Amino acid sequence: MSDLSAFSLAGKRILVTGANTGIGQGIAISIARAGGAVVGVGRSSMDDTAGRIAALGGQFEAVKADLADTADAGPMLDRVWEEDGPLDGLVNNAGIIRRADAVDLSESDWDDVMDVNLKTAFLLCQSFARRVLANGRRGRIVNIGSVLSFQGGIRVASYTASKHGVLGITRLLACEWASKGINVNAIAPGYIETNNTQALRADADRSAAILGRIPAGRWGEPGDIGDAAVFLLAPASNYMHGAVVPVDGGWLAR
Repeated sequence: MSDLSAFSLAGKRILVTGANTGIGQGIAISIARAGGAVVGVGRSSMDDTAGRIAALGGQFEAVKADLADTADAGPMLDRVWEEDGPLDGLVNNAGIIRRADAVDLSESDWDDVMDVNLKTAFLLCQSFARRVLANGRRGRIVNIGSVLSFQGGIRVASYTASKHGVLGITRLLACEWASKGINVNAIAPGYIETNNTQALRADADRSAAILGRIPAGRWGEPGDIGDAAVFLLAPASNYMHGAVVPVDGGWLAR
């Protein structure tokens, strides 16, 4: 039996998309704190994330990529694997949001959100699984959904559709890969202090309405999601497949 904690990621190499800020940064830091080596993927500078992980004595490798380019998603992961070594886990966190009344949402705003949030996430899962299976390894995938994987929301039609899709794909892939050594699970964050929620937090009435429904009485922090991701990447969750863990301050329980 290993002497390592069931929550340790020591010796594991995890790719995290959108690791430059917000939830992705929180996940990267939590993985590093648990002993894992982080490969952060993003289209903008990840120097802040790298600095925070270095301060913990952790390992961080930055990979610049525009995940809106769906054609390069799978090949990017292949390059990381071939050039720097195998991956043990994948966290599909990168996401965008476009706000508009459903009658006004443009086709490009629909396509852009679906491409990043759902299509690219699936293609990265596919590329990761092909590599894991071909090499006879085990692997972990954590997809970041939302409380809007369960609810409708308002003025975020493409985002809601994409996050419902993330949950569906998580379950589908778990059914196909659980017996092959790959755990596929998801996290459904609630209202977290990130760039994506800046507009909501700046709207005093909307922010008050949201806080009034959260039993915990506060907005979540990126680290709240990061620690849940560590659990789903670690041996502690070995028998979890196709699960979705809400980390929402009690929002869905209300």
